Amino acid sequence: MDHVQNVSTVSVFSLSAFNDTMNHTAVIFSLTLLCYCVILFVNISLIMIIVLDDNLHEPMYILLCVCCINGLYGTTGFYPKFLYDLLSTSQVISYGGCLCQAFVLYSFVCSDTSVITVMSYDRYLAICRPLQYRSVMTKRRLSELVFLSWFTPFCIFSVNILLTTRLTFCGKNIQRLFCVNWLIVKLACPDMDTFVNDAFALSTLSIYICHWFFVVWTYIYVVKTCVKSKDDRAKFMQTCVPHLISLVTFFVIVVSDLMHMRFASKDLPQSFQNFVALAVLFIPPLTNPLLYGFKLNKIRSRILVLVRVRQK
Repeated sequence: MDHVQNVSTVSVFSLSAFNDTMNHTAVIFSLTLLCYCVILFVNISLIMIIVLDDNLHEPMYILLCVCCINGLYGTTGFYPKFLYDLLSTSQVISYGGCLCQAFVLYSFVCSDTSVITVMSYDRYLAICRPLQYRSVMTKRRLSELVFLSWFTPFCIFSVNILLTTRLTFCGKNIQRLFCVNWLIVKLACPDMDTFVNDAFALSTLSIYICHWFFVVWTYIYVVKTCVKSKDDRAKFMQTCVPHLISLVTFFVIVVSDLMHMRFASKDLPQSFQNFVALAVLFIPPLTNPLLYGFKLNKIRSRILVLVRVRQK
């Protein structure tokens, strides 16, 4: 009877990682709002430049556009709620809202991984198999790859969230600034069997580890090819370096967060834990549009043209 009573009271979850931010609410709110506005501006600007310029309707730029759209999707799942919580007297989230946020953030990270993998495949074809590039990377093939990059994470994490909904919860304290499915599952009552949840999460992790192995494989061949040709080296520096910086940064951030969430000591300062958790929602969505915008000649030229027109 006590068990049922405990379960029935868990209709909201408490985001207890906010405790360390309450002394600097005004500063954190201002910086966060500025950061979110910049993320919106740079991503929307790059999307519009690519969509409106027919010369940029090539696979590499379309994939960059998809990456920016995904960045907007993921950050929208976090920043508005985070800004609201900073102004609120209590940092709580409903059960349904928590599952929804967990779904958005997980699918965002995995969709980004998939898009990065497709970008690696695109660069492999362009540099290692240039004569076959147009016949292989057709509009149809590109559309299918983009569709799978979004559809697969959505399906996987729909199942993940459905598995979580079958659980009953005896705890409501999430030691984060946002909801994470693994931490929600940890709040399940002791008599609940979470083996299926853990097994499915491990299977999901294995799928995306395979993505990263594929990325490494493609770049091994790209580097081997570029060593032999001066023209390929120039193409590598122009188009692959931004992608490499982007994927290495993303990999380090995601792995650091996973390792920290599962193995890090709880004695670490809460501010450091918050930074590690937020890095994936701050660094890639902000730096990727800037990195590609300044490095890729066609986009940089288009930006300069727009700036000159505005000045006149």
